[in-house]
Formats: sequence, C-alpha cells, structure tokens
Amino acid sequence: MKIPALDLKKQIAPIRGELDSAIKEVIDHTGFILGERVERFERHVAQYCNVKYAVGVSNGTDALSLALLALGIKSGEGVICPAFTYYATAGAAAAIGAVPVFADIDKDTYNISAGSVRKILAGKNKVKIKAVIPVHLYGQCADMRGILKLAREYKLKVVEDAAQSFGAEFKGKKSGTLGDCGAVSFYPGKNLGAFGDAGCILTNNKGLAEKLRILRNQGNKSSYIHLFLGRNNRLDSLQAVVLDVKLKYLDVWNKKRMETAGFYNRKLAGLPLKTPFVADYTTHIYHQYVLRVQGQSKGLLEHLRRKGIDSRVFYPIPLHLQECFKYLGYKKGDLPESERAARQVLTLPIYPELSRQEKDYIIQSVKEYVNG
Repeated sequence: MKIPALDLKKQIAPIRGELDSAIKEVIDHTGFILGERVERFERHVAQYCNVKYAVGVSNGTDALSLALLALGIKSGEGVICPAFTYYATAGAAAAIGAVPVFADIDKDTYNISAGSVRKILAGKNKVKIKAVIPVHLYGQCADMRGILKLAREYKLKVVEDAAQSFGAEFKGKKSGTLGDCGAVSFYPGKNLGAFGDAGCILTNNKGLAEKLRILRNQGNKSSYIHLFLGRNNRLDSLQAVVLDVKLKYLDVWNKKRMETAGFYNRKLAGLPLKTPFVADYTTHIYHQYVLRVQGQSKGLLEHLRRKGIDSRVFYPIPLHLQECFKYLGYKKGDLPESERAARQVLTLPIYPELSRQEKDYIIQSVKEYVNG
C-alpha cells in the first residue's frame, strides 16, 4: 500500500466545482492582484478568527517579515525565536536585517520554552532584543501566557507564527490573535492551503493593519504616492478565492484530523513511543501527527518508508546548527531539547481523507517495527 504524507487530489475532488467557479469568476473579471475578492477573503478570515483585521500577503514568510517591519523592528535588533522550527521563522527576521536569537523548546509540546526565553532576556546579549516569535508548531499553541508576560516585562513585540496552527485555539482565542499580530501561511500543504503561495497577517490594531496594507503594496497608499519603503508582497485574487472556498470546510477537516489523532493514540497506547502531548491551554489541529522514539527515529522512519508510508522528520537539523546561521556563533549542545527532538521525532500521515484501511495499515506497520 502507498500512503502519501498528504493527498490534495482527494481533498479537492469533492469541492472541485466550487473551486472551478471561483477561479472562473476571477478570470472573467481579470482582477488578479488584491481587489474586492482579496478584501472579501480578508473579511472572512477576520470573522473566522474573531479578530478585527486580516491582511492578505504573498506567503507566510513575508507575513513574518512584514509584521516585524510594521512593528518597527530595525536592522541589528534581536528577535527571539525557537531553534526547532522551519527556516522561515528565523529567515524572515534575518531578511530584514534583524538578528535571530534562538531559544530552546519545551520537551513535551515542542513549542518555544518560556523558561528559555526568560534565560535569554536575563542574560547578556550582543544585540538589543526587541521582539519574540512564538511558533505554534505542528498545530497546537505555544504557552502564550508565559510569552506575553515576558513581553510585557521586557517591552517586546510579539509576532505569533501561526503557519501550522490556523484554526487552533489558546484558551478560546484563535492562534495568531493573542500577540501584536499573527503571521499565517497558506502554503498548499497547510490545513488551509492555497493553490500556490499565500499568507495573511492578523491583528486587532487598526494603525498596524493600515501600515501592513501599505507595506505589502510597495509602500503605496494611493496611486504613485509612496509613504514607506515598501515591498511587493501582495496576495493574488486567484489564491484568495480558492482559500475562501476551502475556509468553509476547514473546521470539518481539522475535526477529522483530531479524530484520526485520537485513533492513533488509542492504537499505539502501551508501546514505547511518545504520542503527541496536548497542553491544557490549547487545542491541537494536527497539521502534523508527531511520534517520538527513544534514541533515534531513523530506524522506524526507514521501515515506514519501505512499507510505502510517507513518514517524514520535521525538522532534522535545528536552526542554530544550520549552515546559513553559522555566523551567529551557536554550537552543538547549546539547545539540547531542540537537538534531541530533531533526532527522535517523525510523522504519520494524518490528512482528513485517510481511509480506515489506510489508518489500520499505518498502525500495523508501526507495531510491526516496534514489536520486531
């Protein structure tokens, strides 16, 4: 049996007619960048997240960079982010000249450790730290209580990286709506994915939302009047209408992911594997279902792949050990929880369209390896 990590064909097939009609509407009206269809999608996202403003942008990485720029983060200033996450979190900060400062993670949630952040802030740093980016990794929220407390204490800006958690909630509030703003990715593989690159920024601050709209559009508020040194980070209307159709189904899809996670948890109970821990302050929408093994994940990973199951490791090399960040001076052993997680985690497919037969096969294959 062949089971991919994600099967977008199965997701698209039942709603193909709606998607085709939405795309045809854009083509017929030939309004391809920003415009009323992007504005409509922004309204729907804001309503879904119960936030005042949603600003559509080109992708999740640009959402992070634009958010930092709009909040006044300057070249040479420090931005704390977890070492165990995708490159874009730190890359977006570095792209505007800011300096990534890496924090370690909580060993259970894999999210940024408030204790590690406090240790950084209380220590001696080569740069002045002005912001923190908590990543809501794999689909559950980071400990925003701890992060927001530190932000108030040290006067930091907070940009939530909600690339993997769109739809998850922290104590009843949607991820991305608790800090100064939240950056969302709609990369095709996300729980809510476009047909290309797309993203948005969530905020309750009217002035910040207005500045973001100007920055994403070449610093242009009205025709040929440029208020800031802006960027070309606009959202295409084709992506907006695709996302608008899919947004209606997101909660159903996320619920199916949760149900599959529950099934996996029950079937894997008692095995020497760590199934996902869900903190009491958050829901988990399972962008990824992550298992943790003792020692290294390599053996189980290779076994699952031989069985035709597309298991993956997110992420095999922590950011502080990546070659591109060598200039920051980190070394192996600096962030032990991040390094340990990178060796020990792997994923099981969890997309909503998995059949019972496929899920049974996945469980059977895991047990086959564990039981020898």
